[in-house]
This record gives sequence, structure tokens and C-alpha cells, in this order.
Amino acid sequence: MNDSAIAESTPPLKREKKAVKANKITEENSDAYTTVGQAFSENAKMSMTNVDVFYGEKQAIYDVNLDIGTNEVVAMIGPSGCGKSTFLRCLNRMNDTIDTCRVTGNFFLEDQNINDKKMDVVPLRARVGMVFQKPNPFPKSIYDNVAYGARIHGLADRRSDLDEIVETSLQKAGLWNEVKDRLQQPGTGLSGGQQQRLCIARTIAVSPEVILMDEPCSALDPIATAKIEELIDELSQNYTIAIVTHSMQQAARVSHRTAYFHLGKLIEVNETEKVFTNPDHDLTEAYITGRFG
Repeated sequence: MNDSAIAESTPPLKREKKAVKANKITEENSDAYTTVGQAFSENAKMSMTNVDVFYGEKQAIYDVNLDIGTNEVVAMIGPSGCGKSTFLRCLNRMNDTIDTCRVTGNFFLEDQNINDKKMDVVPLRARVGMVFQKPNPFPKSIYDNVAYGARIHGLADRRSDLDEIVETSLQKAGLWNEVKDRLQQPGTGLSGGQQQRLCIARTIAVSPEVILMDEPCSALDPIATAKIEELIDELSQNYTIAIVTHSMQQAARVSHRTAYFHLGKLIEVNETEKVFTNPDHDLTEAYITGRFG
């Protein structure tokens, strides 16, 4: 796990280093607080500052500031309804599809503000791909599932180029040896774990820079989960990954830093080992020790 330097939130490319002091909060005193730990990174791939999210009149996210470092795996944990999936969906503007959702704040992918109204979300979602909670292969062949994004984004002019993209993506997703002899069979005919790896291959095929994973193993058995976790470790060599998980054991196994959310607020961000052995915040400790959640 690499140490992350702590830095001021704006502007994202010209931050001054500063320490983040702990500010103890409780359920009754949760309106005034400061995120503790290491929320910022000198080598940030994505930088989010002053993020608020509303569903109609109800506020779901409160002033979240967080960096995700290049080739880093950041796990987001917290009780159900704490806002971690809502925040994750902000990172490639999936919340734009919800009429009642309003998002404010700054979202930088390197030096580009992805929340700019002029931003085209189609190429954005190729750069920042999403793997959902339940495997969602298209009702197409295994080959066409992986090739779909490459086709619509014009990444391959020749069939041989498309063949290479499909094979390489399935290899990176750890699925090639299992499906190479049945590429024309339906992707929906695979097992649950294989379907999820197929969806990961589909995401990889458009050469993303960031991969978002929203509880990717919640519908899988332990063996399939282990394969996905091993895959996450391998993918982090080439991709930046943010994962939402309800499993603290999974967060401990796969991530470099862990972000703990509570009541829509980002309470603590630290190296994963520290979060699970010596957290800075009382609420983090209460959650990981099972006192609530």
C-alpha cells in the first residue's frame, strides 16, 4: 500500500499539503465535522471536491472531498443508505439518469471537469466504466458482449482488430480459457461469476482509465467472489478502481485505501490496514467492530 500525501482540495492540480485533524462526532452531533485521515493524493486520477447530492428536497451526500490515486483501489464502506453508491454513481454521471437527482461540486478526471454541462457523457462512460451489483450481460453472444463497446466507439476498423480486443479483454478478465471455444454462445448462459467477469471484460474492451464497481460480488458465491477479488488486484496494475462493498473483509483484502461513509458524510479515509486496525474516528471504529451498521 502506498502512502498518500494529504493536500488541500482546490484547485485539484495546485494543492498545498496540510494535515487533516480528527473531529469527533456522534449520531446527535453529525452536522459539524471534518473528514479525518488521508482523503487526498498527490497522484490523483480523479479529484472530487465539495460534492453535495440531493434527491428532490432530501440531501443524500454532504460536502464530500476525495481523491482516487492512479492505479489505486479505493473501497467505500458504510451502513446501508449511507450514500456510498450514490457517490460512486457521480463519478461517471450515472445519476444524470435520475430526474429528481441534483449533484453539485467539482469532479475532475485528471484536469478535466466531468460535471461540466458541455461534457459528453458517452465518451466519459468509456473512460470511467461501471460494473454493477448484478451481472448484466447483453442478450448477445459472448463475443458480441465484449465487442459491443469497441464497435460503437469505433475502436476497431477490421475484424482482426476486433478479434484482438475481444481476446485481450477476456484474458484480462480471467475468462478467456473458459470461453474461447464457445464465443458465439449466449453470454447469459454463463454462470453468475462468469457473467460478472464477462461484464468486466466488456468494460475493459473500451480502454477505460477508471473502473467503478458497485458491490460486484454481492450476488456471487464464495468461489466466484475470490476470482473477482483476485482479478481486482490484477486490474489495479493498469486501472484506477473504486469499489463499493458491504463486506469489510473484502475491502480489507482488495483495497489500498478505505473510505468510510456515514449518514451521507465522508467520515474517514485512510490506508486500509489503518482503518481496520487503528481508525482515527470513533464512528469508523464503531462500524468495523459491529456496534452498528
